[in-house]
Amino acid sequence: MKFSLMMKKVLFPLFILMAMTIKAQYTISGTFSPASEFTWVLAYKLEAGEQYYAADDQITEGRFSLELPENSSPGTFRLVYAVPQDEYYIDVLFNGKENIDLSFSLDEGIIFHNSPDNSTYDAYFRDINAIEQQIMSYYASADGDKREFRALIKALEATQQKYEEQAFGLMANTFIKSNRPYLPRSYEPFQEYITNKKKVYFDEIDFADPLLQSSGYLTNKLINYVFTALPLEATSNLEEQLAVNENISKVNNLLNTAPEKYKLSVFNTLWTQAVNRNFNRTSDYIFNNLLRPQASEMGNRDLIEKIEAHNRLRIGATAPEITWKSGADLEKLSTLPPSEFYVLVFWSSGCPHCLEELPKLHQALLPNPGITVLAVGLEDDDITWKQEAASLSLFKHAISLGKWESEYALLYAIQQTPTYYVLDRDKRIISKPEGYKEVLQFLNKKSNP
Repeated sequence: MKFSLMMKKVLFPLFILMAMTIKAQYTISGTFSPASEFTWVLAYKLEAGEQYYAADDQITEGRFSLELPENSSPGTFRLVYAVPQDEYYIDVLFNGKENIDLSFSLDEGIIFHNSPDNSTYDAYFRDINAIEQQIMSYYASADGDKREFRALIKALEATQQKYEEQAFGLMANTFIKSNRPYLPRSYEPFQEYITNKKKVYFDEIDFADPLLQSSGYLTNKLINYVFTALPLEATSNLEEQLAVNENISKVNNLLNTAPEKYKLSVFNTLWTQAVNRNFNRTSDYIFNNLLRPQASEMGNRDLIEKIEAHNRLRIGATAPEITWKSGADLEKLSTLPPSEFYVLVFWSSGCPHCLEELPKLHQALLPNPGITVLAVGLEDDDITWKQEAASLSLFKHAISLGKWESEYALLYAIQQTPTYYVLDRDKRIISKPEGYKEVLQFLNKKSNP
């Protein structure tokens, strides 16, 4: 009896210790519809300026279940369901102690079934954005009824207060409080309202908060400010970009105490947004003043090289120089005889797709003397290249030994063969067609506007 009692005394704390060390593992599961449109989903844990792979699952008949890594810390998980990954994703708040069930539909969007954090977050932004859209519609109308304006502001204030109370104790409350809207005390003309809203846009945000840094929310808020908080008088493209640059300068000051990785991520995202808008002045401003110095200090040479490649190959840039031997003569792209258009094609004699496309391009351009084609072979040696190049007699031919690591493959950032560039008469890049058919379509459109 004494032995049994002693064993119980020993085993009882041992069981407690074992229970305390059991690793907790949770899931994010649910459905995608229509089921036929979705095949796979990947989950990444967002951290300040980075994201880490967490799990993946095949979507079977519209259903999926992701097992998060054991003892995952609270934060944001990003569910990617298509490419490009920065467009097709769902951000999910995870509080560290619940399984999450959701439904996503292309028609209805996302619905969270059992997560107060995510349901509250989703409902709050849907409702608050709807009222702010009503305020914009009010200003766009010709009525100008000040009572209506006051009613909208009152509804905005009540909605904010309701969700702050509802989210008390939840992770979502951090985001809801940081998004407190501007509430004017009385009617304001549109320009005054926008100016004042811009002044207080960041007042409630703690830029040192790791939860905000480790989310898409804060980055999206910064993007929205940079590209939309613009003076009404900025009418030209140049004026708009100058205003955007001022906003970027303010964002840089606000992120002064943020981790370097996070700042680098934010400015890389802003650079990408500027590129997508064809804001070359802004993208250059970001790169020269923020990204390049920061990336250099952090030893991120890959990012610098990626942006430098984009800049030298973007639409409107003069094509980088190419030189080659033609018999005993040294020829250069920059000194080719005048032509209406130039086509650069990077290919390889060992690439079946190239050997199919280039003869078709050669045949299609036979009757067009106003177009000069320079075919650059990315090769390991010149044996097969000489034979294949000889069959394309109307093209000028250069060879770049070393294939993917060759000089011109690196200079022109070639990732696949064939790759095409179309240049104007001044040898500026004017198009980057996907294939020879697109080359011909572009040239035909330019020649027959």
